[in-house]
Order: sequence, then C-alpha cells, then structure tokens
Amino acid sequence: MATDDQQLTHQLVQTITEVSERASLLVREEIELAKAEVFEKLSKLLRGALVGLVAGIFALLALLYFLNGFAWLISIELFPRGKYYAGFFVVAVLLVGLGAFGGFLAAKWLKAAAPPTPTMAIEEARKIRASVSGD
Repeated sequence: MATDDQQLTHQLVQTITEVSERASLLVREEIELAKAEVFEKLSKLLRGALVGLVAGIFALLALLYFLNGFAWLISIELFPRGKYYAGFFVVAVLLVGLGAFGGFLAAKWLKAAAPPTPTMAIEEARKIRASVSGD
C-alpha cells in the first residue's frame, strides 16, 4: 500500500514538474513573440519616420527652387535676357513629386505600424488562458 502511495506521489510530482516546465517554456515563447512583434512594428515606425523626414527635405528643397525660379522669372521679365528660370521649375516639380511620393510612403508605413502592441502574443495568451480555465 505504501509503495502504491509512493508511486502515485512520484507520478504526481513528475506530472507537476512537467506542467511547470511546459508552462515556463510557453511563457518564454510568448515573451519572444511579443518582442518580435514590437520590434517589427517599431522598425516600420522608424522607416516611416525616416521617409517622412526625407520627404520634408525634398519639400524644403522644392520650396527653395520655386523661390529661386520665381526670382529668376521676375528678374528676366523685368530685365529680359532669356528664360533661364524654366530649368529651376522643372527641378522644383521633380522635387515636389519625390516629396509627395515619399510622404505617401511614410503615411502608409506609419499607419500600418501604429500602435506597436504585440497583438499576436496577446491573442495567444487569451487562447491559452481560455483553454486552461476551461472556458
């Protein structure tokens, strides 16, 4: 009888140890999943912010070219010597196009990345909780 109780106790201890190890492994895996999700979303945010910064630089350069071209336009119209301003406007239009494209990409990436929460890990934790609690 004592041997049966000892075996039962040993099996119970072994089962509890196994469950504890598996739960610990599951928690570590969920933490790794959460880290990976947050890293992915933060990298998208950083990429979007960087492209937004570059788009802002293009817009600033376009403004400088427009102002420079406008200055040449006024200068030539008041003192006709040739139409040198056309090249400045072409460059400015190209910079505005690049800035608009970069701004579009930045907005798209920032929208896709926000907020940086580990949704997959949270959903997995909910499923695990529901299965353990028997819901």
